[in-house]
Amino acid sequence: MAYYGLRLGREELPGSCSPIHALYQKLSAFPSAVYASVGAGFAARGIAKCLPLYTEWCQTDLRRHQRVRYSRQYILHHDGTAIVSVTPVGVAAEIRDQLLMRMSPSGRQKAVFTYHLEKGQKQEVLEVWRNIGRVRNINLTALDKHGKVYTDEQFGCFSWSSSEEQILYVAERRRSKAQTLSPQDRSPRGEKPSEAGTASHHALFQDEKFVYYDNWGEALADKSVPVLCVLNIETGEVSVLEGIPGHISPGQALWSPDDTGVVFVGWGHEPFRLGLSACSNRRSALFHLDLSECSCEQLSSDYQAVSSPRLSPDGRRLIYLEGPVFGPHRQCLKLQMILTWSLFLLAYLRSLTKCSVSVSGFFGIYSGALPLLCWTPDNHRIILNTPQRSRKRAQIIFKKLSCCSTLEMPEGSWTVLGIHQDLLVVSCSSPNCPPSLKVAVLPPAGKELELQWVTVEEASVVPDVEWKILTVHPPHRVVSSLPADQAFEALLLSPPRSKEREKVFPLIVSPHGGPHAVFDACWRPAMACFCQLGFAVLLVNYRGSLGFGQASIDSLISHVGIQDVEDTQLAVELALQMEPLDPNRIALLGGSHGGFICCHLIGRYPERYKACAVRSPVINMATLLGTSDIPDWRFSAVGLPYCFERIPAAEDLAAMLLHSPIAHAAKVQAPVLLCVGARDRRVSPYQSVEYYRVLQARGVPVRLLWYPEEAHAINGVEAEADVFMNCAQWITHHLSMEAGGEVQHPVESPKD
Repeated sequence: MAYYGLRLGREELPGSCSPIHALYQKLSAFPSAVYASVGAGFAARGIAKCLPLYTEWCQTDLRRHQRVRYSRQYILHHDGTAIVSVTPVGVAAEIRDQLLMRMSPSGRQKAVFTYHLEKGQKQEVLEVWRNIGRVRNINLTALDKHGKVYTDEQFGCFSWSSSEEQILYVAERRRSKAQTLSPQDRSPRGEKPSEAGTASHHALFQDEKFVYYDNWGEALADKSVPVLCVLNIETGEVSVLEGIPGHISPGQALWSPDDTGVVFVGWGHEPFRLGLSACSNRRSALFHLDLSECSCEQLSSDYQAVSSPRLSPDGRRLIYLEGPVFGPHRQCLKLQMILTWSLFLLAYLRSLTKCSVSVSGFFGIYSGALPLLCWTPDNHRIILNTPQRSRKRAQIIFKKLSCCSTLEMPEGSWTVLGIHQDLLVVSCSSPNCPPSLKVAVLPPAGKELELQWVTVEEASVVPDVEWKILTVHPPHRVVSSLPADQAFEALLLSPPRSKEREKVFPLIVSPHGGPHAVFDACWRPAMACFCQLGFAVLLVNYRGSLGFGQASIDSLISHVGIQDVEDTQLAVELALQMEPLDPNRIALLGGSHGGFICCHLIGRYPERYKACAVRSPVINMATLLGTSDIPDWRFSAVGLPYCFERIPAAEDLAAMLLHSPIAHAAKVQAPVLLCVGARDRRVSPYQSVEYYRVLQARGVPVRLLWYPEEAHAINGVEAEADVFMNCAQWITHHLSMEAGGEVQHPVESPKD
């Protein structure tokens, strides 16, 4: 047992890690498509029209400790009704130092946001490319109009004007240079500091070198005060847009019709900022900034949370997502539409929402963001992807927002990359099949079931991994005050059963984090790796998961640490009854709220679980209040209302403590591995230090890995691989001890 404060955990457990490492390296190397764009078609011999398809892919390279981004191009042969064939063009090319890229509306220009080093300093550069080569190279850093450009998905945008003369983006507001003032210069002339008053408080202290700047929390710690910026392509000039109310932070911007204004989302940041990452419940609204009059108008209703504005191709309809403020941090969302676009007046709104299970099988919209290109060219349909129970599905929603339907697709999960002209481009995968890329020609409205999918890039099914979905019906006895008819699901991945003899598999149980998230049936290399190592894996979508209706989400409020824990235990008992699993060799694996559930389970069912490995777990909700970027969730979790000025009472802290795993720590017997990122702003890493010390004092085998440069997700390439390797070794070692023998790796090192 060791505490690693300065380096990654590399201590060897019994048994070599090389077979596990080789297997993980192989399975994590499968690429996934992250961007697609279809260019203008051209005539070819015969009856087929040729359409160029440009794609970008992301691939993990463990040897280089980085995620490699590369491009691939194809020619799609289109006969007018379907894609008849696909021809790859050239070989893949690595994309270096590119942060953002966007094709212009005509497809004749490409804007690239990149950077280069000059005298050791990073210079942010915006380039414009045409078929003759690079035509503009503008050093944004040298212009000194703003701070760093935002490239995140929460605020960031990179939007061409319809005239293709300007580019809209978001950056950090330029801060004044730090000044060191003498004491006599710190107050206005003729006033003593004590007489200056609140209004002139900041004027009194102009030295900002050590001033604290509030930020937007986990994964957005370098985002504080965003501003909207416009680059003029011809002149190379950058303008920071004025007229935006000072109490909001703008982002997700796009041009209004005819480039006369800008539509954007504005998040309220007073009295202080709350974490935005994975939180769709932050007060925000849709705004329109008239560039000619420098006036700003609010378009959406007040005291709501909005995101993802998308304008129809004809510029007459604007859609966006909307949900409530506070409460569960992710919820079932409304799709709102401004039916008749006007720069000055809103005609009226329509909305589509489904908060409970419907007979047609539609469970609501939970997408974090709509695809950038989600409108069909006929302006009649919107296509988006959203969790529907344990699968991510592509939904077609018609322009009146009165009905929707699900695209017919094979099993697994599907992600819409965009609609380009009349082509739908998607990425799809399943627990035993890495991502592949498919296209289909969109038929006329009402004939969507006639879609014919054509594979652009195929992925083969990974051997020795089978999967199914288990449905769990909780009985009344779990939580008597809750409805008993809310079924939930769990994904079971397992090695194939031996035909010669029945074999029982050791089981790894993994509840997802969030808690309002979901395990959809997609490719996860770590879980496939566990299967090939000889484990079965149970991924639990307990009640409160996304994709099962708003009633399921609401059922978890005030029952966190009770319902989610009991649901996970129910899923385990059902799996043991139905599948060939070894009840004496069960381990737990989870991150964040999943780690919270795992630590509950080893305290409440100490005889059932033989090992536990968790990442960034919540251990003590009461002590998270002053250290988390989302303090509101701690109140909501135990059924308490939240407001910015609320000060927790003793009974509030007592309720949070009783709902926490630390309350059951005295009963823990299973060996525990804790993995934490030192820069975690959502769940303080010292939560795990507290748990580590409690278990260590009680003689429980425990190990803590401390990743100095990592945040909550611990998703740096090297750190993420290190976490998996240590978790795999920890579980393999301790479950092998339960089997009564030495550690034996189930597989040999795979051959390429």
